[in-house]
Amino acid sequence: MKYFIGLDIGTSSTKALLISGKEIVASVSKDYPVYYPQPGWSEQNPADWLEASLSALEEVTAGIDKSQVCAISFSGQMHGLVTLDENDEVIRPAILWNDGRSEKQVDYLNNTVGKDFLLDCTGNIAFAGFTAPKVLWMSENEKESFEKIRKIMLPKDYVAYMLSGSFATDVSDAAGTLYFDTGRRSWSKPMLDLLQIDETMLPKVYESDECVGYLKEEIAAKLGFGKVKIIIGAGDNAASAIGTGTVEDGSCNISLGTSGTVFVTCGKYECDRVNAIHTFCSANRKYHYLACILSAASAQKWWIEDILNTQYDFTEVAKYAGKSDIMFLPYLMGERSPVNDSNVRGAFLGLSMNTAKEEMTLAVLEGVAFALRQNIDIIRSLGVDIAKSKVCGGGTKNKLWLRILASVLNIDLEIPVLEHGGALGAAMLAAKSSLDADEYQATEEEFYKIKETLTPDKSLADFYNEKYKKYLGIYPAVRTAMQ
Repeated sequence: MKYFIGLDIGTSSTKALLISGKEIVASVSKDYPVYYPQPGWSEQNPADWLEASLSALEEVTAGIDKSQVCAISFSGQMHGLVTLDENDEVIRPAILWNDGRSEKQVDYLNNTVGKDFLLDCTGNIAFAGFTAPKVLWMSENEKESFEKIRKIMLPKDYVAYMLSGSFATDVSDAAGTLYFDTGRRSWSKPMLDLLQIDETMLPKVYESDECVGYLKEEIAAKLGFGKVKIIIGAGDNAASAIGTGTVEDGSCNISLGTSGTVFVTCGKYECDRVNAIHTFCSANRKYHYLACILSAASAQKWWIEDILNTQYDFTEVAKYAGKSDIMFLPYLMGERSPVNDSNVRGAFLGLSMNTAKEEMTLAVLEGVAFALRQNIDIIRSLGVDIAKSKVCGGGTKNKLWLRILASVLNIDLEIPVLEHGGALGAAMLAAKSSLDADEYQATEEEFYKIKETLTPDKSLADFYNEKYKKYLGIYPAVRTAMQ
């Protein structure tokens, strides 16, 4: 029996998932801390990722024939800056994707260097989360440390390097650095020159399903493994797309997590030059559009737990669906896609003395759905036909919210049986390296099963279509009022 392992190097933990054939055998999660040395800063110790990975590998394979472990692959938090010196020692703690210290550098890149230059070179504009602004910040604020850099890598690639000795990355993760030419699937020379990075400091780029080496013999011996392939894997969203079956042109996956993401696969490269929609390489040798709204399930949590301070029965809320005119702009932490505005904040619109709290609760759910639709409509305008979508994340527990979302988007929503995200995607990339086409297809058919499909409510769809048109006017008005 052959075994395959997916390692998901997340922000709060590393998860190891063990699969064999069409079966998930075991999963293990190992937590570690995030450090916040200053307001808006977010860092981790790369050694914690490696320690958690080794511990998870040992635990997840307990009780199996370890000699039958064939391959390990990776999913990982994107955009983080990991720097090594000439001795492969970590120079400073990794600066994470949700670190906001580089606002000045983002402004320089977008407005001085210019968005057109960035789009021509990379297919994307600058965000504080991306790696390039972090590189600039380090060069300007920690010059002595910056000059020691001999290797720059991303979180999952650090773990892969420590496990295999192969200095490698994949196209999906590299596309989130803002110094990678997404269309050509290679490092961008003009961006490297701008950042004063030599290409020798960067890993070799592979497709996500490629073998970059083997598990170091001493590590394999300690774990009781034989010769194990290292498959480079993908950034977390691209790996999750493999894990959810979002692989065909036009296939879509919506995540209703703390934040909300829209992932849409496309067969050809075309970047969005007007809005803050990301264009990245996918883990299956295609491309994808990625949009992120910063407040999704967190908006629901804020309203119900922090403001109303109660457990909530959505039965009463549902009575107002298709009737209430109250609207909510869910920009509680600013917004990423499609406006890229870190300063704007949320708002309710249309309140009166007769407004019920249930209407405001409904407006929060609708506002998130409208924000997701705005991004999907932009992706559709780029020539992608989106007929249905998978949906995952904690927000799927709220069936009223899913009914609203299906009606706002006017498409079917499919809830997968399995929801292991990036870890499953990584495990499947590992399996793909050793299985023949028929075996891998059987694995896909088992892991991509759908538990439930929600269809739009025709009367709600018509109502929300009109309400959505009004919603689109809220952000410009709020932005003007806050200036």
